[in-house]
Amino acid sequence: MTTSTTRVLALLEILQGGGTRTVADLAARLGVDERTVRRYAGHLLELGVPVESLRGRYGGYRLAPGHRMPPLMLTDEEALAVLLGLLVAQRTGPVTASGAASESAAAKLRRVLPKALGRRLEALLETADFTAPPRSAGAREAGLLLGLAEAARDRRPVALGYTDRRGRSSERTVWPYGLVAHGGRWYLTAADPSAGPATDPSAGPATDPSTDPSAGPATAPSTDPSAGPVAGPAEVRTFRLDRVTGMHVLPGSFESPPDFEPVAAVLDSLAGAPWAHEVRVRVRAEEHHVRRHLPPGLATLSPLPPEDGADWTEVRLRAERLDWIPAVLAALDRPFVIDRPPELRTLVTSLADRLTMYATASAPEAPAPDDH
Repeated sequence: MTTSTTRVLALLEILQGGGTRTVADLAARLGVDERTVRRYAGHLLELGVPVESLRGRYGGYRLAPGHRMPPLMLTDEEALAVLLGLLVAQRTGPVTASGAASESAAAKLRRVLPKALGRRLEALLETADFTAPPRSAGAREAGLLLGLAEAARDRRPVALGYTDRRGRSSERTVWPYGLVAHGGRWYLTAADPSAGPATDPSAGPATDPSTDPSAGPATAPSTDPSAGPVAGPAEVRTFRLDRVTGMHVLPGSFESPPDFEPVAAVLDSLAGAPWAHEVRVRVRAEEHHVRRHLPPGLATLSPLPPEDGADWTEVRLRAERLDWIPAVLAALDRPFVIDRPPELRTLVTSLADRLTMYATASAPEAPAPDDH
């Protein structure tokens, strides 16, 4: 490879870093004069690389938006990051497309990598494994994710088809606030003006109704795009993306609460999901200590007024079964008071009795040695 060809490729690599580069800056980085930089840019144009020239004081060169980066220009570290990102996303990340799409993308990248780098990455892919099985998803989920993201960014109301956890289907208009990736899934936070109280099973399709009254009022959409947003209260709800059966953007606009946090809304919503049991326990410990054992999305924590100079935290969670909770309370290793449900006290007492029995039991005698 000639020196000039090497520098042309170096120019492409610099431009792929994004932004506009002045001719003087490029000349200094490439070790050539400005006239040569312009000639190199012309070579890239001849090769079909869309290099744009910008005039003026802050002008220079940049790549046109949408240009697909040649994978050959990836460094070893960049190629490793891309391939591992595809593999990890398929195994443990929020799924937005089929496994076949991730595999085909990785295969295309591997085909154009230099042989030496390709062999090293193949060795890693052949020897690496994950404890979690690959997640599955339909290809339509990627389209839904992108469509809802645009609607949330542009503050446009959306007609949403949804199937809830009980298999009930419905159609409704929502005002998307944001998208959150959690636990390998995507969730949509949205204001739902047609929703009833969170405890009403006929309220509609939301998977996990929010129980946080501080979420703030939503703003109603305008059916006339020129009318502007109209304020009005609405309940904030959480929808699982894989349960959305269809969506289309509606005319109008809305305004989300200025201090709304989608992540907090989703975690609070999941922690308050309508399961069989509602648990409330007061723990004599600071919130950060309790949180190490009860992560967001599983429990809602609230600080309580200190008693006898000690911090107390209220734990609220919902669960389909109670049998796992006594072990978590024991792991806290702090005094606690069970407010509800009463049957949890029985389970905790039973666990304490078993632990006492195990700790005080005598070890079995070792068998006598065989003299023969």
